[in-house]
Amino acid sequence: MTISILAFDEKSGTYGGAATTGSLCVGGWVLRGDAESGLSASQGSLPSTMWGQDVLTRMRAGETAEAAVRHVVEADAGRDERQLAALDPAGGTGAFTGANSIQTAGVRHAANVVVAGNLLASEEVLDACLDGFLTFDGTMDLRLLNALKRAAAVGGDSRGLLSAALLVVSANRPPLSLRIDHSEDPLTALALLHDRATSGLYADWVNHLPTLADPERAIPFTA
Repeated sequence: MTISILAFDEKSGTYGGAATTGSLCVGGWVLRGDAESGLSASQGSLPSTMWGQDVLTRMRAGETAEAAVRHVVEADAGRDERQLAALDPAGGTGAFTGANSIQTAGVRHAANVVVAGNLLASEEVLDACLDGFLTFDGTMDLRLLNALKRAAAVGGDSRGLLSAALLVVSANRPPLSLRIDHSEDPLTALALLHDRATSGLYADWVNHLPTLADPERAIPFTA
């Protein structure tokens, strides 16, 4: 399967996306975004990396996620082979699933959240992913990891999951971009990488880096 989730937390101003698939390098193919443009997830049997970037460009210019998805999709004659989800800077969502998407394929929307998937074991995978995010009490990154875990628990892929990725961005923090490009257990590997990236000296060092809200930040760091 390939499943992705994009979300926005209004209270913290944090945007986050996560994805996993039975193929390689899901982070490079699927997830894109920043706190000024929003997020995108471009996937499908023949995914377009241009879709992911083009929808971000449109949202950064002020289009809603729904409008940006519609304009990007309409311009592509190969759209039936692709799937796209988008989250704009205001938390609005948009999604498209091409007619030739491998079943089961579909999307789920909630306030400030969109889930998209194809080659799923059942519709339950979409519901579990969304519920895993909405019902988990924690930070954006932990909620996203739980969403992927819940999705995988109710369905599978005959190929097995091979890659997973997490992207969290905000004006007030440096981006967190983690990728497991190939693993026999990518969700466990991603969780372990997340633990390392959010604790210890590495996490302390990240807190000294510039952000969109403070682009000239340069707090001296001593290990």
